[in-house]
Amino acid sequence: MSIQIRDGLKDQYTDVYTPEALAALEALSGFNKKQKELMSKRYQRRNDRYNNKNRITFLNPEELIQGTNIKVQDAREGKFEGGKIPHDLQRQWIQGTGPAAKPDSPLESSIRNVAYALLSGADGWMFDGEDALGQISSMSLDNIRNLKLAIHKDPVFLKVSEKIAASMNKWANEFFGNDTITDWEKQLDFTTIIFRARGLHLDDRHIRDEDGVALSASIVDMVLYIVNNYKELQKNNRSIVLYLPKIQTAEEAALWNEMMTALENHLSLPVGTIKVYVLIEQLEETYQLMEIRAALGKHFVGYNTGRWDYINSVADAMGWDPEFINPNIESITMTYGYMKNYEDRVRRAVNTPDVNGNFALWQGGMEPNIPVGSEEGVASSMEKAVAGAEREQREGASGKWVAHWKMVHIVRPVWEKVGEANQLGRDFPPLTYGEDDDKGLTHLEPAPRTIRGARNLLSVGLQYGNAFGQGFQAAALKPADFFDDDNILYLMEDAATGEIRLSILWEWIHKGAKLNDDDAETGIKSGDVFTVEIFERLLEEEYQKLLAAKDKDVFDISKDTTLPISKEIVRTYVLDQVKTPWYIDLLNINLNNHDLETAKERIRMYMDAFRKDGSRITENLDFKI
Repeated sequence: MSIQIRDGLKDQYTDVYTPEALAALEALSGFNKKQKELMSKRYQRRNDRYNNKNRITFLNPEELIQGTNIKVQDAREGKFEGGKIPHDLQRQWIQGTGPAAKPDSPLESSIRNVAYALLSGADGWMFDGEDALGQISSMSLDNIRNLKLAIHKDPVFLKVSEKIAASMNKWANEFFGNDTITDWEKQLDFTTIIFRARGLHLDDRHIRDEDGVALSASIVDMVLYIVNNYKELQKNNRSIVLYLPKIQTAEEAALWNEMMTALENHLSLPVGTIKVYVLIEQLEETYQLMEIRAALGKHFVGYNTGRWDYINSVADAMGWDPEFINPNIESITMTYGYMKNYEDRVRRAVNTPDVNGNFALWQGGMEPNIPVGSEEGVASSMEKAVAGAEREQREGASGKWVAHWKMVHIVRPVWEKVGEANQLGRDFPPLTYGEDDDKGLTHLEPAPRTIRGARNLLSVGLQYGNAFGQGFQAAALKPADFFDDDNILYLMEDAATGEIRLSILWEWIHKGAKLNDDDAETGIKSGDVFTVEIFERLLEEEYQKLLAAKDKDVFDISKDTTLPISKEIVRTYVLDQVKTPWYIDLLNINLNNHDLETAKERIRMYMDAFRKDGSRITENLDFKI
């Protein structure tokens, strides 16, 4: 075997690293070089923007989409063969999202995540291998193992599911006044299972290729999920569905298409068997929507409009522009400036037919609320959640996401009342590619930029880094000042949460953002510039609040382990003149490390490498054969 698996994991996970899975990994490992080449091209484009102050632009309509034989203009006009939407994706009013595993948990506890998801009543559940899945120890393998056990109806999973169903009904009776699950075994078959592989920018922590180079996490996730489950899914008339994150260009989409086709050929499956949604969470992506559809061909079924990742990508793409400064994160809703224009382009792209008349699905954005808190707080937050869903339904979305199973039956009725399975083919103007379209994608609107907003950015950014280090890449968080206020609800936050919060703080410092509100506590006046000194003061104050917090909000065990490391990463990311592309990079290289001095050395090593030539350290620094 040419691929290398670390620390005896091959023997510990024989049910995941099966002979068939290992053979497929070997067969697809040759794509690792191409993935690394495309990531190099990605960061060359980024460096060019920063060094030469270049905006992202639309592609030349007369050129071929790189990695394909499709002309850009043909893609825009729908002159390509796209995917047909299978029966179990026709209605996706509500999709849930979350990981299929918990950190450092025995199987019967860890697999509860899958039971909650499949008993939730969601039309689909995106089991996350990326932003919401912790990566400490071997969690990525636990994630695959748990999904395999659930898909194959293992007795352990069924035993857990029966208990979870009773617990969920108890909550439903208290909240709604009735059961939401009448037949738990039947309910397990209701939800379409979807898997989000890690993006092309990430490397797997456990496998290296024949050259000793970390193997692309995208390859590993796609292979391990599909090879372990495709036979059982097909036997039960279920589709094989992936969510593809963090794509930036149609050329990158073409690589995904090539890899999926290679896997289908390896498994003797018809091309197009694997179906994919694409998360539109990168600004550059929005300039190439039809081209991405065309590049993915028969595999493509729909787009999803996220929020946090997309905001971060806009901030990163415009990091070179001193005039582009975001407001408080609370102001950047889906109806704000550049977000509104981005959403409009997505809905027009999905309702442009391909050469066979196939339209595509649009899944709306994330609802991060959790209905836990005071009666007043829950009522207010749920009213806003339903209003947000109603807006997306009116705008043409065929459904949306929720981040917690308790939200499914609160938001799903928005689409249920309308009664249409989807909004395929709803009439919208075709996409245009002019100067106004370009400017609209980075359009800022006047909005608050305040000390309160900065505190919120810092507090949640620090907490997220701490949760990540503890193995919770998705966590219920809120600013420390509101820990004891049950009227302010916790929100489910994932990796994108930290990304955008630190990115906005970096903007405010390095672009001289002016605050537009007085703050009595600090003495800051409207019109004052957000300085390093203000940042340092707020960082220390918010950090001290976390140290003083109760265990339920900040694990006591983290306060002298992962929390100080999170603080060091936040300070480095925000204060360095060179803006790093991913907060998660600095977190990843410190996974399983609780020593601050070691963390400082790793952070310095990463920053030195990135400053030198834009190269990222993405491998597992603790890899041992």
